[in-house]
Amino acid sequence: MIIDTHTHLYLPEFEQPAEVVERALAAGVGHLVFPNVDLNTIDPMKELAAAFPGSTSIAMGLHPTEVNANWKQDLEKIQSELDGSTKYVAVGEIGIDLYWDKTFRAEQMDAFRRQSLWAVERDLPVIIHCREGLDEILEVFDSMETVPQGVFHSFGGTAEDVEKIRRRGDFYFGINGIVTFKNSKLRDTLPAIGAERLLLETDAPYLAPVPHRGKRNESAFIIHTAAYIAAALGMTPEEIAAATTSNATHLFKLDLK
Repeated sequence: MIIDTHTHLYLPEFEQPAEVVERALAAGVGHLVFPNVDLNTIDPMKELAAAFPGSTSIAMGLHPTEVNANWKQDLEKIQSELDGSTKYVAVGEIGIDLYWDKTFRAEQMDAFRRQSLWAVERDLPVIIHCREGLDEILEVFDSMETVPQGVFHSFGGTAEDVEKIRRRGDFYFGINGIVTFKNSKLRDTLPAIGAERLLLETDAPYLAPVPHRGKRNESAFIIHTAAYIAAALGMTPEEIAAATTSNATHLFKLDLK
């Protein structure tokens, strides 16, 4: 069994999201984790997860690119969701993204710190989105008395970045279709991470792996990423599936039937 630890199958890009979940299950994906993006995605995410209660888990957070002038009010809603009756397995997707716009850099750091503290208070891991923002994320962690456990989703860094992150706490690294891209250097970083710290993900509908690159990504395609990582580490796909499933089950405290 494979776990897709980061997929957004509830987004509007999927006109029939239930069918996409079914295709994933048929392909051998036994469980899917849906991280939230903003206030508009909360309801569709919860609705899709409710349709597949034994095969899905959800996380609640405010994506860094959605941190804007109303971010404090948005965070109040995120906090109320975490305090409600819905079960969330992580605080996410949260983090720092300075790739497109640095306008709200300080606000992104504040929002990330607040949500990381909520994770610590609730004994939940964090799902971290980091794009051109590793220094800022590490600065936030260095300011905290207790750093949450978590995963750096869609990780694309170097072995040196892995070392910097691991010095701060107990982190895993989510690897998706980027690793299969011809010009990606991520393959060289995999040994520094090691199978014991890897999580498989798709980030669907984005970043489809080879041989589907350029298409709308979906969770069923994760098998190609798993096979590529296995070959890169000299392991079998079955060994990678077992290791990453164990990692995900531990991090998110999943109760897999």
